Amino acid sequence: MIQERYLNALVLFGLIAVPLYAMATEELFTITLATRAVILALAAVGLNLALGLGGLVSFGHATFFGIGGYTMGVLAYHAQTYTALDLGLFTIEGTKSMPIIWLVAIILSSLVAVVIGMLSLRTSGVYFIMITLAFGQMFFFFTISWAAYGGEDGLSIYVRNGFPGLNTLVPIQFYGICFVILCAVLFLNARLAKSPFGLALNAARQTPMRTQTVGLDPTRLKLVAFVISGAITGLAGALFADLNRFVSPTMFSWQFSGEIMLFIILGGVGRLFGPVIGAVIFVTLEHFLGEITDFWHIYLGVILVIIVLFARGGIVGLLSGRGGGHD
Repeated sequence: MIQERYLNALVLFGLIAVPLYAMATEELFTITLATRAVILALAAVGLNLALGLGGLVSFGHATFFGIGGYTMGVLAYHAQTYTALDLGLFTIEGTKSMPIIWLVAIILSSLVAVVIGMLSLRTSGVYFIMITLAFGQMFFFFTISWAAYGGEDGLSIYVRNGFPGLNTLVPIQFYGICFVILCAVLFLNARLAKSPFGLALNAARQTPMRTQTVGLDPTRLKLVAFVISGAITGLAGALFADLNRFVSPTMFSWQFSGEIMLFIILGGVGRLFGPVIGAVIFVTLEHFLGEITDFWHIYLGVILVIIVLFARGGIVGLLSGRGGGHD
C-alpha cells in the first residue's frame, strides 16, 4: 500500500511531468488535455469541500460552474465588441483581464451560492439534492433563452483573455496558470479541513445535534462551506470557458453536475486529491476510449460500479489501504 501523502506527491509530479514532456515532444494537444483535467479537478475540489466535509450532496454545482463560464463569456464579449453591458442603473465595461474576470466570477458564484444555500439547507437528504438540481435547471433554461449571448448556440470568444506577464495563447503557460490555482485551492482545502471551522463542519456532518448543543449552528457551518465550494467551482468555470473560448448552456446541465460528483466518487469522497485523481481518470478514459467507441461511458460505468462495491474510499482509499471515505 502507498501512504496517502506519497500518493498525493506522485499525482502532483505527474501533473508537472506530463505537460513538460508533451511540450518537449511538441504534443500540444496533450497539454490541452492536461489543462482540461486540471480545471475539471478544480471544480470537483470545490464540490468535495461541501460533499466531503459537509456531507452536502449537491446535484446542482454546475450552476456555479456555468455562472463562472458566463461571467467570462459576457465580460470578454463586451470587450471584444467594444460595447458596455447596460444594467439599467449603471453600465459595466467588458474586460479581457483574467484576474478581474476571476474576481467577478468568484463574487457572483458566492452570491448565488448564498441564496441557493439558504433555501436548500432548509431541507436535507433527497430534497436537498432535488432543490440544488432545480436551481441548475433554472439557469440552464434561462441561458437557452438568453438570445443576446447566443441562446442555445452558445457564445464564442475570439481570443483567450490575458494574464499580466504571460502569453495565455501558449498552451503550457495557460496550463501553468490553471495548475498553480489548483495547487492553491488544494492548499486552502487542506488548511480548512484541519482548522477549527473544518473540524466543526465535520462534526456537524456526523452529529449535528451534538454540534448544536455546544453552541455551534450546523446550518450556518454548512452554508459557509457551500458558499466557498460554489466560489471555487465558479472560478473553475471561468477557466474552462477560457480554455475553450466558448460558453454554452450545457455548462449548467445536470449531466455535468453528475460528472463533477463522479470525479469525487472515483478518487475518493473526502480525500484531498480524490477529485484530482478522478478528473484525470475521466479525461484519460474520455480521450482514449472515445477514439475506440462512442459508447465509452459503458466502461466508465463498469469502473464506477467496481469502485462503489469494492473500494468505498475510491482510488485513493484502495491504493492507501484506507477504505473509509473520511479522515
